[in-house]
Amino acid sequence: MQDHIVITGATGLIGAELALKLIGRGEQVVLFVRSTESAERKIPGAAAYVRWDSDMAGGEWSGFIDGAKAVIHLAGKPLLESRWTEEHKTACYNSRIFGTRHLVAALAAASQKPGVFLSSSAIGYYGSFDRCDETSLIVETGGEGKDFLAKICIDWEHEAQPVEQYGVRLVLLRTGIVLSTRGGMLQKLLTPFRFFVGGPIGSGEQCISWIHIDDEIACIIEALDNPAYRGPVNLVSPEPVSMKNFAGELGAVLGRPSLLPVPKIAVQLLMGEGAEYAVKGQKVKPRFLESHGFAFRYPKLTDALSDLVSSNK
Repeated sequence: MQDHIVITGATGLIGAELALKLIGRGEQVVLFVRSTESAERKIPGAAAYVRWDSDMAGGEWSGFIDGAKAVIHLAGKPLLESRWTEEHKTACYNSRIFGTRHLVAALAAASQKPGVFLSSSAIGYYGSFDRCDETSLIVETGGEGKDFLAKICIDWEHEAQPVEQYGVRLVLLRTGIVLSTRGGMLQKLLTPFRFFVGGPIGSGEQCISWIHIDDEIACIIEALDNPAYRGPVNLVSPEPVSMKNFAGELGAVLGRPSLLPVPKIAVQLLMGEGAEYAVKGQKVKPRFLESHGFAFRYPKLTDALSDLVSSNK
């Protein structure tokens, strides 16, 4: 097989949408997944479904790297889906570091290298902050954070960087909070709001750097197709908001009040150490995307939430 696109993490929220979009435009898409049967049910029409996991240093999957047009690496154990323990933190870290390391090793051994390696990362790279003011504004040249999420992102990107030695274009996808009703933060907030008990999490002063799922997919496809895309790219909307304003906008779209803040202690009971990150945020701007003329379909939060709630995306 030649000129195909490999996607890891293809059954996740972003990966599934991306895979279906690329299949729909006629690409030969190869999915690296833990369960080929469930992937085939969820994402029909792929060219191949290949058994892969982040701890697999080699195997049949490595042959699909050779001759690929692109590798889009989105795999990683969800960070905030369960209570944080040392075991959970280690699993989250290892899934990203070792998965990327094994893919890069396979790329190094390939006789025909992929043209581009799109490697997932996150705005957690910059660290987390309590407030949403202009002094905390971050673009792609921002410095590294010091907390655990920052360490994951920094080390994750470091593992991907050797592909450039082989003449492969590298794009580091620093994704913010992806808005979708099918997963992630927005899905979790919808239920309490619909029962009239919704409100901001924590102080409400932390910044939410968000992006509509459709714009997330469009950004990734643009990075795939456009040779000018290289290095770190912040995948966030142009208008970050405070958590208080986010909750207010969501309540307005749903026709519900946003009066009951979720105290930090309640989040701690559910998430343990992970609560420190759930009640903080980053004020991140998409300077690279704006300077390269990317047109956001949903630059404003109200429009994004209205579309998602009405269409169940």
